Amino acid sequence: MSLGVYVPQDSAAVAVGADAVAAAIGAEARRRGIDIDLVRTGSRGLYWAEPLVEVETPAGRVAYGPVTDDDVASLFDAGFLDGGSHPAHLGSTETIPWLKRQTRLTFSRCGIIDPLSLADYGAHGGYAGLARAFSLGASETINVVEASGLRGRGGAGFPTGRKWRTVADAQAERKVIVCNADEGDSGTFADRMIMEGDPFVLIEGMTIAALAVGATKGFIYIRSEYPDAIAVMEAAIATARETGRLGENIDGSGLVFDIEIRVGAGSYVCGEETALLESLEGKRGVVRARPPLPAHKGAFGLPTVMNNVLSFAAVPFILAEGAEAYADFGMGRSRGTMPIQLAGMAKYGGLFETGFGLTLGDLVDDIGGGCWNDRPVRAVQVGGPLGAYFPPALFDTPFDYEAFAARDGLIGHGGIVVFDDSVDMARQARFAMEFCAFESCGKCTPCRIGSTRGVETIDRILAAADRAADIMVLEDLCETMKYGSLCALGGFTPYPVMSALRHFPEDFGLEERPEAAQ
Repeated sequence: MSLGVYVPQDSAAVAVGADAVAAAIGAEARRRGIDIDLVRTGSRGLYWAEPLVEVETPAGRVAYGPVTDDDVASLFDAGFLDGGSHPAHLGSTETIPWLKRQTRLTFSRCGIIDPLSLADYGAHGGYAGLARAFSLGASETINVVEASGLRGRGGAGFPTGRKWRTVADAQAERKVIVCNADEGDSGTFADRMIMEGDPFVLIEGMTIAALAVGATKGFIYIRSEYPDAIAVMEAAIATARETGRLGENIDGSGLVFDIEIRVGAGSYVCGEETALLESLEGKRGVVRARPPLPAHKGAFGLPTVMNNVLSFAAVPFILAEGAEAYADFGMGRSRGTMPIQLAGMAKYGGLFETGFGLTLGDLVDDIGGGCWNDRPVRAVQVGGPLGAYFPPALFDTPFDYEAFAARDGLIGHGGIVVFDDSVDMARQARFAMEFCAFESCGKCTPCRIGSTRGVETIDRILAAADRAADIMVLEDLCETMKYGSLCALGGFTPYPVMSALRHFPEDFGLEERPEAAQ
């Protein structure tokens, strides 16, 4: 009987040597005449411990990490195939504190299964959600999604069930499902982890959406910077077609639905849903004016459900286990779990899935361990490059859509970038404007011109020519961008700029501003 050994093929794990570790384990096992079953999985999300190696023992999986290829011979000498002691020994995987504290609903299989094994997926609960959706029917499936409280995990937090209901009610011969996998926010990698580590959950979630609204065609729009995710998704879609999980008469139900991959060209603004639709149709990625909404007139002029990877990936659990099982987690209007991604200077960077409600301080100081270099945390940015900067004084903020909005922040895609006390917040504010200017599609004046003027204004503030007057110009400019831009790129750029100015005035050469205490 071969012994199970698991090494991630997740691109982040590969970047720190996972392929070399897997090759070394295979070679060492052959040299010693040991029969092993080497399985390449997705990542568990403990990036601080990658490459993470797991072995199957009678008591469950035992983890070792981080492991280098130079460690492999000593692992065999230590009897790691039986869970033996070694400097890289982390113990039973399920009892690693960082993992044990999580509530893994969406990421329950990630790092455990072979991503391209449909049998493995099914053995771990895969396609139970779609089976229940078939038994419930379209309308009741939407009712379940609505009752779960699931909201879009891409930034705006719009109720997923309500969006589906709008498309279901639209009158059209054809309807479309579009998955936004253009994960471009700084400090985010959850979409990539799902696509590389559990691709069938995304396919299942999109198929449930198709059943619910009456769509026959789906598209996954993936950023070109994710070649491994593209390759895994293409292979998973091919397997789903070959086994009757996509295409004509899915599972003998009469449902017709297929999925196609479209690859973006590297534009940040194509993460905005209407610019994404333009790009998907083969046009330049430019934001559309609304109305009409994509739910009424989206891809190719057809009613379109557009959600991101995490939203679709949450749906199979909701259908399989019921709306209550999902809604039991979270707080207020933020129900279920959020895969939070810790990055930047965080000592324990990785993916931490938990119910909404933990404070920012819990996430940064406790779970994230503060800064890896042991310097004080000065600021965190939540929600990508357009998210507000929060100082430690605001670390009592619960991780919740409304709680962050009340403090002029947003949780976005759940990325938290940690900065130590060496960061220059005025430079970060300038970068926000510069980023907006570089990435703007150019359609609206507040974003196209305002961001360029913003860079110039911050430069004048730093040059100390007439700071008081330039601060007033910057505040007025941010107000114009916030309320006058066509999309969130120009509309949200003021968040990092004004939060840096409000909470870190000394970096702009100012004394404390009155509103800083708010």
